[in-house]
Amino acid sequence: MFGKNNKSSTANLMRLAVEASPNGMVVIDKSGRIVLINSSIESLFGYSKQELLNQPIEILVPERFGHHHPTLRNQYLKAPETRSMGHGRDLYGRRKNGTEIPVEIGLNPVTLDEQTLILASIVDITERKRSQEMIRLAVEAAPNGMVMTNSAGFITLVNSQIEILFGYSRDELIGMSIDVLVPDRFRVNHPKVRQSYYHNPISRSMGKGRDLFALHKEGREFPVEIGLNPLHTDMGTMILASIVDITERKKYEESLKSALKEKEVLLSEIHHRVKNNLQIIDSLMGMQSDRVDNEQALAAFQESQNRVRSIAMIHQILYESHDFSKVDIKSVVRSLVDNLTQSYGIDAMQVVVNLDVGNVQLPIDKSIPLGLIVNELVSNTLKHAFPNKREGELNLTIRNINQDEILFAIEDSGVGIDKEFDFDHSTTLGLSLVQTLVDQLGGTLEIRRSNPTRFEIVFPQVID
Repeated sequence: MFGKNNKSSTANLMRLAVEASPNGMVVIDKSGRIVLINSSIESLFGYSKQELLNQPIEILVPERFGHHHPTLRNQYLKAPETRSMGHGRDLYGRRKNGTEIPVEIGLNPVTLDEQTLILASIVDITERKRSQEMIRLAVEAAPNGMVMTNSAGFITLVNSQIEILFGYSRDELIGMSIDVLVPDRFRVNHPKVRQSYYHNPISRSMGKGRDLFALHKEGREFPVEIGLNPLHTDMGTMILASIVDITERKKYEESLKSALKEKEVLLSEIHHRVKNNLQIIDSLMGMQSDRVDNEQALAAFQESQNRVRSIAMIHQILYESHDFSKVDIKSVVRSLVDNLTQSYGIDAMQVVVNLDVGNVQLPIDKSIPLGLIVNELVSNTLKHAFPNKREGELNLTIRNINQDEILFAIEDSGVGIDKEFDFDHSTTLGLSLVQTLVDQLGGTLEIRRSNPTRFEIVFPQVID
C-alpha cells in the first residue's frame, strides 16, 4: 500500500507523521498485517523494518496472549474508535529475543484511500512499572496505614495496614472514592477541601489544629492523624496519605488531663491549707506579742512574723496561679516589700523603694529561700540603714543575667555597715539565716559596706 508506485500525498504525510513520532507507531490493515512502522518500533522490539512489514501484528504479542488477540482485533475493527487498548489491564509486548516488556497502547482508526487502517501508538512503560513497584513495596512496608489517590479522589493503592484500620479488603477499596473513609458529618465538605489541597499540594499534616476522624466499614468513627504527600508521576499528581489510628493516644491524653486536673486541685488545696496554717501561726504570734513587754523579745516576734508572712505569701500566689510549678517572683517581692514597709512604719517620702524585678519565675523550692532572703535583707535595711528619720533610697534588683544564672541585689544610701562588724562570725539570726539560704540556693554572696551598701547574690537557675 505504501510501495514505490503509491503517489498519494496523504500517504506520504502519514508516513512522515508516523516516523516523526517520539513513540513507537505501528499501522496495520484490516487483516491485521503490519503496513508501516517507525524507527522507535525497531528500537523497542529489536526487529528491522523489513522483518516486520507485512507480518501479522501478533508477532509483537506474547505467546500467552497470541491466540486471543485476533478475536480482540476483529472486535475492535467492527467498531473502530480512538481509545486506549486493554483499559484496566496490564499489557505486554514481545521483543524479537522473546522477552516481554510492559507497554501502553493507544488505538486510532485512520481512513486512507477508502480503506480503514489502525494506527497504534506503543509506549514502553518499564520504568514507570519499576517506579510503581518501588512505591508499592514502600507503601506496603510502611508501619502506618497508607492510601494513594489520584486527582479525582479515587483510591489507587492501599497497604495491609489500611485493611486492618478500616475493615475493607484492598479489592473493595481500589477504585472507590476516598470519601468512603470520611465520616458522614464531614463528607459534604471533603471534596472542596481535597480540591483545595490539589491546587497547592505540599507535604504537610492534614487538619492541623483540628481533631480528625475516620470511618470504619462497620460505621464507627475513630480519631486519626493524617500526613499528606504529593507524588508527581507519569499519571499526574497522586496524593499519598499516611493514616495513624490515635485512639489509644487520645485515651492516654485524656487520662493524663484527668490526672493533671486532680493534681492541680490537690496542689491548690495544699497551698491553700499551708497558707491558712501559716496565717494562723502569724495570728498566734501577734496575739503573743501583745503580751510581751520586752522590746528585744517583741522585735524578735515581729521578725518571725514577717518570715512566716513571706512564706504564706508565696503559697497564696501559688494558690491563685494556674501554674503550680513556678512562682512569679515579681508578685512575691512587691507583696513582701509592701508588707515590710507597713510593718516598720516607713514613710514613702522618707525612704524611696525602687524595684527592678524582671520576668523571673522559680520553683517553690527556690522561691521560699529567695523570699526569706528578701525579707531578711529588706528588714535589716529598713531597721538600721535610716536612723533618726534619715532619708534615702533602697534599690532591689532581681533579674536573669544569662541563661543559667539569676542576680539578686539590694543596695541602699543609708549609713552603711560598721567597719568593725565581722560577717563571718556574726551571731545575729538574720545574717546567719541569709548565708544558710544562699547556700541552699547554691549561690554566692558579696557585700559592700557603704557608698552604697550592697548585698549581691548570684545563684543558678537549676540546683544540681
